[in-house]
Amino acid sequence: MTKKNLFSAITVGAMAVAMFGSCDNSPKAETDSATQPKASQELKIAFVEVDSLITQYEFCKEYTQILEKKSRNIQSTLQQKGQKLQSDATNFQQKLQQNALDRATAERMQAALQKQNSDLEALQQRLGAEIQEETNKYNQALHDSVQHFIAKYNKNKKYTMILSKSGDNILYADKGVDITAEVVAGLNKAYKKGSVTKK
Repeated sequence: MTKKNLFSAITVGAMAVAMFGSCDNSPKAETDSATQPKASQELKIAFVEVDSLITQYEFCKEYTQILEKKSRNIQSTLQQKGQKLQSDATNFQQKLQQNALDRATAERMQAALQKQNSDLEALQQRLGAEIQEETNKYNQALHDSVQHFIAKYNKNKKYTMILSKSGDNILYADKGVDITAEVVAGLNKAYKKGSVTKK
């Protein structure tokens, strides 16, 4: 399983956290212009590079290794069973061509091959579902940990909006509003303390 496929479930908006300041539209008595809020409040925006977060956040790195190992084991298991099925089918065909089987034996062997094939397909579906469920759990845990950290992080930073940047989905952003390093460092610190469940 490639990292690209592993993280396909992580969409651009999955980790974007928009935190807008409250806006009270109720009429107010006129006050001195110096105390009145500006008609257009200045937006304070930052962004996080998703690709960097994925490659530098320890939780991502560790879980990626776990999922890749499970995926390799699944592929190895299915490959071995597939080769065994192919070998048995070839052997069966050779015996048929050599007229080495009576009808009852040939039918019995053919039925066994069909069952072997059905069992392999069922195993492939079951293992595929298991790795997909595991990947979904990981993606949810990643999403939750980032959202939780961003909410805590922004209590002091007071950003109006924190965007996720993946590829070129943001056409331009000043490097001064790139908070990726701070977020990754904070996430890794929290992860070491065990705030993200380790498996």
